[in-house]
Amino acid sequence: MTAESPTTPEVGQLAPAVVLPDETGKVHDLSEQRGRWTVLYFYPKDDTPGCNTEACQFRDLNGEYAATDADVWGVSKDSAASHQRFREKFDLPFTLLSDPQRDVIERYGAWGEKTQLGRTYMGIIRSSFLIDPDGRIARVWPKVKADGHAAEVLEALGEERAARAAG
Repeated sequence: MTAESPTTPEVGQLAPAVVLPDETGKVHDLSEQRGRWTVLYFYPKDDTPGCNTEACQFRDLNGEYAATDADVWGVSKDSAASHQRFREKFDLPFTLLSDPQRDVIERYGAWGEKTQLGRTYMGIIRSSFLIDPDGRIARVWPKVKADGHAAEVLEALGEERAARAAG
């Protein structure tokens, strides 16, 4: 199996467009987030062990994200119905976006070759992006370990906010 290397947006670049529906069908447009920080995280599949860990840690820190004018958006290729079940099961307070055609997933370089248990296949590469209030990429995590990632992103958000405040 061959795959083109995904192109990941780099720090300082304008964030690629994101216009996707959540589990209710409401469309979220990243361009409407100007003036706020946005954490955009890509995850493989609703209600699987690593994704549950990551989502629940973002959930547990949601108040701290909200206190810093930041929104968390999770993106997978799962359906709206799957996202609805996932949100309800784990009481997730943040936005989950559905990208079944992988348009945004590929735009962010989060689709590529993976290997698990000796099997190689194409799938979502767990990755995250911190997008600043001007719509630019502030930080990139191209390959994420689920456990502890939400806290790592929150720490980076604090650093970026402090640097911006310092001028």
